[in-house]
Amino acid sequence: MAAPPVVDLPFVDERLAQDVATGLAEVEKLLRSSVQSDDAFVTEASKHLIEAGGKRFRAMLVLLAAQFGSPGAPGVVPGAVVIELTHLATLYHDDVMDEARVRRGSPSANARWDNTVAILTGDYLFAQASEILADLGADIIRIQAQTFSRLVRGQIRETIGPRPGEDPVAHYIGVLADKTGSLIATSGRFGALLSGASPDVVERVTRACEAIGVAWQLSDDLLDVAAESVESGKTPGTDLREGIRTLPVLYVLASDGPESARLRELLAGPVAEGDVEETLRLLRADPAMERARAELLAWTDRARQDLAALPDIPARAAYLALCDYVVERSG
Repeated sequence: MAAPPVVDLPFVDERLAQDVATGLAEVEKLLRSSVQSDDAFVTEASKHLIEAGGKRFRAMLVLLAAQFGSPGAPGVVPGAVVIELTHLATLYHDDVMDEARVRRGSPSANARWDNTVAILTGDYLFAQASEILADLGADIIRIQAQTFSRLVRGQIRETIGPRPGEDPVAHYIGVLADKTGSLIATSGRFGALLSGASPDVVERVTRACEAIGVAWQLSDDLLDVAAESVESGKTPGTDLREGIRTLPVLYVLASDGPESARLRELLAGPVAEGDVEETLRLLRADPAMERARAELLAWTDRARQDLAALPDIPARAAYLALCDYVVERSG
């Protein structure tokens, strides 16, 4: 019998699938207990996004990377929980900055309560992650601090936008690497490092995971345009409506050909609801989509180069399958 899919990724090795599923169950248990507080409201607010669901994608990457060492090492599950707490904390803060009303199909914390509660809850999750980190050693604490620095830097750079004379595309890729790639990279690093994998494996897994993280976000960019319906899990044109300049849009705006003149006009700001269908139709046919897809493929190829040099075990095959999945989901 084929192994059950874990985090939307079909594992061809049944034993690996079971190991990851067991590990994720342990992560979930520790994740929930780590935010338990004597104050009932703090507990409720902290569990709000945990109970809203989520695929625990980053925790899965920690567990996969641990397969290159001793996957049952005592620091692996706590390391995965640190990653998930950090990710969840950033979601609380992101929803405040974006004035989001919904997260994972439920009211966001800022919508359910207010911005102050959401911000402080995010801070509380960061604090709980730090408490777990204290038992994992100075090297892990240092890596987490460097990751957090990149997360904040990416958010600042995104908020400010490209500086005068800076290439908007290079700026955008740099933001993706910091905001998305850095924590996914640290997921791989934590798993490999805490399981006792060799230094070469640690570095290769880290680089591969960062490349996968950037590619994942680029696939979201393409999916927002290429998806024909909400069945993909994303409403087509969401980024366009919000005026978010994703990679295909940046390529269009950087072009000067007369054939893209109407599209550049439409993309000058948030796209009006009545213009979304026209914009999507024109963008799907524009060379910018192929350029963006080529950039996505370059990042997955980068990941595959590092993965190819790893020991030939089922976890490597799972990582390679993830690269294929990231490309396929982009449409």
